[in-house]
Amino acid sequence: MAGLLAGCGGGGGGGGGGGGFPIGGLPPATGNPPTDGGGSGGFAPSSETAGLCAAPRRGINPETGAVYPDSAGTVDNEKTWVRSWIDETYLWYNEVPATLKAADYATPVAFFNVLKTPATTSPSGRAKDRFHYIYDTEVYRQLSNAGISPGYGIEFAFVRSSRPRELRVAFTEPHSSSPAAANGIARGAKVLEVDGIDVVNGTNTTVINRGLSPQAAGEKHTFKLEQDGATRTLELTAANVTRTPVQNVTTIGDPGNRVGYLLFNDHITTSEAQLVAAVNKLKENGGIQDLVLDMRYNGGGQLNIASRLAYMVAGPGQTAGKTFELLSFNDKNPFRLTLAQALTPFLGTSRLNQPLPTLGLSRVTVLTSPDTCSASESVINSLRGIGVTVNLVGGTTCGKPYGFYPQDNCGTTYFAIQFKGVNQAGFGDYGDGFAPNANCTVADDFGHQLGDPAEARLAAALALRSAGACPVPAASAKAAPGIGLDKAEVAPEEQPALFNRSPLRENRLIDPPPTAG
Repeated sequence: MAGLLAGCGGGGGGGGGGGGFPIGGLPPATGNPPTDGGGSGGFAPSSETAGLCAAPRRGINPETGAVYPDSAGTVDNEKTWVRSWIDETYLWYNEVPATLKAADYATPVAFFNVLKTPATTSPSGRAKDRFHYIYDTEVYRQLSNAGISPGYGIEFAFVRSSRPRELRVAFTEPHSSSPAAANGIARGAKVLEVDGIDVVNGTNTTVINRGLSPQAAGEKHTFKLEQDGATRTLELTAANVTRTPVQNVTTIGDPGNRVGYLLFNDHITTSEAQLVAAVNKLKENGGIQDLVLDMRYNGGGQLNIASRLAYMVAGPGQTAGKTFELLSFNDKNPFRLTLAQALTPFLGTSRLNQPLPTLGLSRVTVLTSPDTCSASESVINSLRGIGVTVNLVGGTTCGKPYGFYPQDNCGTTYFAIQFKGVNQAGFGDYGDGFAPNANCTVADDFGHQLGDPAEARLAAALALRSAGACPVPAASAKAAPGIGLDKAEVAPEEQPALFNRSPLRENRLIDPPPTAG
């Protein structure tokens, strides 16, 4: 790439099932079958070429404990499967250009990459499908189950991605596996050099990108950082870092007028117990009267986690009998789901069927950004759908009401949009994202730690609660030099964005539907 990678990546939706990994086969057929057998474009059923692989896997699938279903095939078999599967399941299958030919593409992945709608959203004009991607199946399994990936335990964010660049540490993982924690690196640290290359004005972006995104544990890269007014150079060794999705749980104010705060970064399996612990902590010593839920860096994940979080915020009185999210598929009903199977309720129990603690709030403030995506947006949309007031402070969310069931074929997991989610009120058209409250667009403040009442977005949320408005209109707000970003003076492509975040972290992951009967 000509420049450093930055911005909001892809994302989608399937997975779950206790670990979040239902790939390898479609959900069970229980409802009405597709009206034309899934072949309206003249394509053979995908089942005829599924598992016919140019390089079949051997041995045992660690997820299922069964032998891999692969058998000897060809690249053409794999491309045929991809085209049929898109025709059967893709939400906008009838918008895929009919002129695309498999023979024009060398690999099934290259062919898959173009098999999507060319339509755009209104009024932004952005591509309607910005979330079409693939992942190595084994890598996906490890990431979705445990939230473990090679890195430094640092989430980098570009305040400015064109020269002169400004690259900051957005947050660090506190887990003991985190090299950042071991080296005392904190939010706000500015990255000046990577492996001797100037990040601010350098042109060798290949070296910079390689250092920022290590591919395996054990990789060593040298960083020059500026933190707390001091500059230091240190070598970081990438490790398999376990993410801590819930952090900085705290309360602000006196009993009877207390605001809770928690940072929530990932809807992964391990987050459920951490969210339960966080809510129980917020209920101590008289509880809280309001909540600030910081999801500015949360790209999504498992929809059942989002449902449980929304239930814990609102409580049983407001959620009983209500829809958290209803999935809408293409007109072929490709997965043959019944209405009950397509509906996610507000879940009041944990995966272990234990009652969840609740806050019973009728109002919540969510801190957002362009990195707030998918399942995180479902929390916002679902609570609004049952009448809970959801105030937004920060930046406009990524705009992803869509999701999918990830599908493995021959060691590649394919993610193509297969449904749209709507709330209790039937709303799900937010392809351009959810915008902050009036005058509540607030720059990310890298001069303060997350959870500090003085941090700009949290301070604005507290002001909104106490005064009924954010303190200063965005058009006149000035970020302190080198600390935040004056959004009114910077082009849209220069909004702060997490660096090269995996699209797996911008998902709406769905448990496989139960077998009927």
